[in-house]
Amino acid sequence: MLIRIVDNINLAEAYQYLQSPTSGAVNLFVGTVRNHSHGKEVVKLVFEAYEVMALKEMHKIAVAAQEKWILDKIVMIHAVGEKLPGEAVVITGASSVHRKAAFEACEFLIDELKKTVPIWKHEFFKDNSVWVNAHP
Repeated sequence: MLIRIVDNINLAEAYQYLQSPTSGAVNLFVGTVRNHSHGKEVVKLVFEAYEVMALKEMHKIAVAAQEKWILDKIVMIHAVGEKLPGEAVVITGASSVHRKAAFEACEFLIDELKKTVPIWKHEFFKDNSVWVNAHP
């Protein structure tokens, strides 16, 4: 398992980690900053995490995925700090012998991360800013 909280997402590192001679499928989800939210123009987002708890929760999610599907490897990485529209902020990924398990596990990983991992974002709009749960 590759589970991290980082300053910057490295897509190549995540993909390289997931590759395996036994895997027939590698699935990666990349969440990025949109340039709009709630009908407003987004200037930037600033992410903060309760890192110890976030890593613990991410590990629990990864273990649950391994119990549900036969997977070769799992990646869960979330960025913190200031991010601009277009920048990657979260990656979930899974590799497995067959694509169905990789697709389903990857979706499960991001959905569960959004539900339980303590990460918050400060949304900066052209006219104001607001703190929100990063993954409501």
